[in-house]
Amino acid sequence: MFDAAAALPDQIATAAASARQVEGLPSAEGITSVVVLGMGGSGIGGDLLAAVSGSRMRVPVVVPKGYEAPAFVGPDTLVFAVSFSGNTEETISAASAAAGRGARLVVLAAGGEMARLAGEWGVPHLPIADGIPMPRAGIGAVSVPPMIVLDRMGLLDGIDHDIGTTVDQLRTRRDQLTASDSPAATLARRIGRTMPIVYGGGALGDVAALRWKAQFNENAKVPSFENRIPELTHNEICGWGQHGDVTRQVFTMLLLRHDFEHPQTRRRFELVAEICDEIVAEVHQVHAEGDTVMAQLFDLILLGDYVSLELAVQSGVDPGPVPILERIKAELATT
Repeated sequence: MFDAAAALPDQIATAAASARQVEGLPSAEGITSVVVLGMGGSGIGGDLLAAVSGSRMRVPVVVPKGYEAPAFVGPDTLVFAVSFSGNTEETISAASAAAGRGARLVVLAAGGEMARLAGEWGVPHLPIADGIPMPRAGIGAVSVPPMIVLDRMGLLDGIDHDIGTTVDQLRTRRDQLTASDSPAATLARRIGRTMPIVYGGGALGDVAALRWKAQFNENAKVPSFENRIPELTHNEICGWGQHGDVTRQVFTMLLLRHDFEHPQTRRRFELVAEICDEIVAEVHQVHAEGDTVMAQLFDLILLGDYVSLELAVQSGVDPGPVPILERIKAELATT
């Protein structure tokens, strides 16, 4: 799993080059919306796309996570159906509905039923590269190809520059994380046996926090929770304080920071840190590095991946297997 995390910059470069070769992309004429269908480690690629492209695309990017395609999906919608295995039942269901309504589909899958359906529907299939052990280790492979497709269709400009700066930044961060004094190992030790609460700011920070939370869950097998500033300062913050004698024993707060925060979001981070300092075990601020939104988002992602793996090591947990997820799939397959 450490090797898979370390491979992220190369995975991004490979995925971008591969997506440049896919033929038969649909026309961009008349497209009014983009929808990314996917769950878990595949679905977060849609969240990442929305965060990177949100301020640069003239049409919305919507990321529903479930069995249904939104009611607005039709011939003017570009739909990415993303399934690492190709057999995710929610994605198959939603993509089938979208295809039935005449949406313009692009399938991203290693194989499985989604690859078969792509052939049946006559739509492009972008294969996921071999050698990635599991969906959560393939975040570059599921998030970058849709960006390349949108660039090729004329819907998203400048992505080549973003990919270049991202790969460079990830290689720099990887050198830090694989050193003997890794900041990921240090932070994991500070978290210890507490439960991490992860807060991010704006769309970029929200996706990073979601990734950290999910990696703590799957890699370290610990409860973890996330939210977004400024939203949480309108509700969740009210829940901190009444049970401070308990919360300071069990929670550590991680604030994921980046250079693209709204000025008022920065101020809200300061207030959250001040308010929560005495009612959680510790508050840690983690700062992204990189020159672009995409570079800083992936920088936070790589750092969070390493923190979750270091926490697994320190807890004596195998980060690979996720038997509870396999059980749920097996139970659903029998109904």
